[in-house]
Amino acid sequence: MSVFDHLVGQEEAVATLRAAAAAAAAQVRGEPVPGSAMTHAWLFTGPPGSGRSVAARAFAAALQCETGTGCGHCAGCHTTLAGTHADVRFVVPEGLSIPVSQMRELVMRAASAPTGGRWQVLLVEDADRLTEAASNALLKAVEEPSPRTVFLLCTPSLHPDDVSVTIRSRCRVVTLRQPSAEAVAALLRERDGVDPDTAVWAAAAAQGHVGRAKRLAADPAAR
Repeated sequence: MSVFDHLVGQEEAVATLRAAAAAAAAQVRGEPVPGSAMTHAWLFTGPPGSGRSVAARAFAAALQCETGTGCGHCAGCHTTLAGTHADVRFVVPEGLSIPVSQMRELVMRAASAPTGGRWQVLLVEDADRLTEAASNALLKAVEEPSPRTVFLLCTPSLHPDDVSVTIRSRCRVVTLRQPSAEAVAALLRERDGVDPDTAVWAAAAAQGHVGRAKRLAADPAAR
């Protein structure tokens, strides 16, 4: 099972990320990498429930994957998805904002050489919550990246209030769309074993929000 299998209705985005992961693996092996499939900074955007952080975590796992495919079975994939990989750092706001002190510390650590010989990955799940000073600290790192460091940022939109225009200009943008109710229902059936009628109802009620659909399908009280 691939790390990308939980991305619902995002075929174009998955194809982009698979190509980038393959190019990154070739780069690690010292092979020539044609084109510009891989870059050091990525920005994941999309409406609530579209899977921004799911996509970013899956891509981080694919970058650390022993096969370069995001196989979902190797230690690199497992530890990244579990949040325990030594070379992957997650930034999830504990309050309303991400302070500059936290960002400076993480950027400094991410600039070191990867211990596993692949990539140092800094994943910011809510980049729209960076303070102005934290955003500036991140921008400097993105503008002057270490050779083996990759930045993955998640924001609701490309609006300047969510992410600065300067940071956006340094990133490759991956735009996720709201998945269809049919795609969400299929995921609930195949991944979570939800009965077809409940899956269809939950997917429709959740209006494309995968996490909400899963809760509605699993929790009678929520329904």
